[in-house]
Amino acid sequence: PDVKLPEPLVTRQSSTDRTRTRTSVGLFYPGNHRIMRDKNMEKHLLFLSDNLKIEALMEFGSARKGIVITHPHPLYGGDMHNPVVDTIRKVYRKKGYTTLRFNFRGTGQSQGKHDAGQGEQADVRAAVDKLKADGLEEIHLAGYSFGAWINARSVFAGLSVKRMVMVSPPAAMIDFSGVGSLDSLGLVVTGGRDDIAPVEEIEKMMQTWNKTAHLEVIGPADHFYGGYLNDLAVVLS
Repeated sequence: PDVKLPEPLVTRQSSTDRTRTRTSVGLFYPGNHRIMRDKNMEKHLLFLSDNLKIEALMEFGSARKGIVITHPHPLYGGDMHNPVVDTIRKVYRKKGYTTLRFNFRGTGQSQGKHDAGQGEQADVRAAVDKLKADGLEEIHLAGYSFGAWINARSVFAGLSVKRMVMVSPPAAMIDFSGVGSLDSLGLVVTGGRDDIAPVEEIEKMMQTWNKTAHLEVIGPADHFYGGYLNDLAVVLS
């Protein structure tokens, strides 16, 4: 389905404060480009999706278990450097997983253009295939906001993963009606003040997605988890 969104919001950020500005007309995801990655840990690479070169960062850990991590909406500043995405990566790195985060088509150095949730599903499948081609047998999938929606659509369409985690699936902004049962869904996280992924909407949808999945609410957090990234890390751990 088409995604009906307000016009992207342009906002200013200081070099020391990566907080976001949000108004009634839109939202803007903060970047995380100033965070220094662990030296010699993440490897910059490209993989193919529909003959498009997709930009990614891969960190080698376990030779058996890996995770693909997807980012929030690229039309609102979302990319693989997002602080929530980076928090997810760090948690799974500490667990020993091989991690792969990437920029959806048309974002960063990835070729192509934004495809309103269609081509992006091919990008997720290609990322999972990349880990499988590297010999990993147990693939997990985690996504934040728009990325959670893309992951859910991909899994419902037949993508097989061991376990899926959704962080703030944007139920109040994007239509999830085309997503049914998600057997691999294990955990959904949202904030108590998240009006993009409101608790009430998530609870209703989980009755369809997977009644056995766990819902964790970080009480004071909004959609961007500003000031609550450590709490998110604890929940994901």
